[in-house]
Amino acid sequence: MDPGRPLPISVCIIAGNEARRIRRALESVAGWTSEIIIVLNHDVSDGTDQIAESFGAKVFCEPWKGHIAQKNSAVQKATQDWILGLDADEVVSPKLRVEIQQLFVQEAKLARFAAFSFPRLSWYCGCWIRHGDWYPDRQTRLWRRGRAKWGGIDPHDKLIVEGAAGKLRADLHHFSSESINRHLQKIIPFSDEFVQQHATTGRRQGFLDLTARPFWRFLRAYVFRLGFLDGWPGYYIACYSAFSTLVRYMKLREARQRKEETP
Repeated sequence: MDPGRPLPISVCIIAGNEARRIRRALESVAGWTSEIIIVLNHDVSDGTDQIAESFGAKVFCEPWKGHIAQKNSAVQKATQDWILGLDADEVVSPKLRVEIQQLFVQEAKLARFAAFSFPRLSWYCGCWIRHGDWYPDRQTRLWRRGRAKWGGIDPHDKLIVEGAAGKLRADLHHFSSESINRHLQKIIPFSDEFVQQHATTGRRQGFLDLTARPFWRFLRAYVFRLGFLDGWPGYYIACYSAFSTLVRYMKLREARQRKEETP
């Protein structure tokens, strides 16, 4: 493959009002990939579409269908042999870009796998979080077109791959929460999605769900996965994980109680 030509990769991104963050993501893939596909929510109004178009992206505005359906819609529009799935708050680090470029020179290795994963490194409270539940947080985001699709349960999408997946070593950078306030705002929509997905299962929430589950999430993140090495941010992330788990199961219990009490 000609090292001077863009790689046969379609970058696929879905986004809402992301004018503050999407430029950094686009800068990290512009020039060395062949195509950028962006599916925006139909109500985007902050200029995200104009920023995307300035990088030569193909922009489509669609009604929100959920994370999984929206991401699959973006993939369906891709024309290149390989897909690189990104979120608007993610950045391909220089080291990861070089590793991907080197991968496409190794044709034997490229032919052996249907997809590739790489670790995701999050920036939070002024530092990189290298332990706990947040790292290595390996993500499968590079795959051969037609060999994978997005599945899982909204809003926690997961790439379902047909075939073997290889592992890359360099980090994908993640800038999901600029502040504690923004982080806390995610609890309500994520817990609402959790309730919608689980309210019809018939399983009741017991003592262990409301006590042991949150405690285990803290213990796992802070002690067993060495979150304490990230200092106070690591402690806060472990507490947040425990609290958000408690909120999800309490809201699920509340929803079932209301349903039972309704005539």
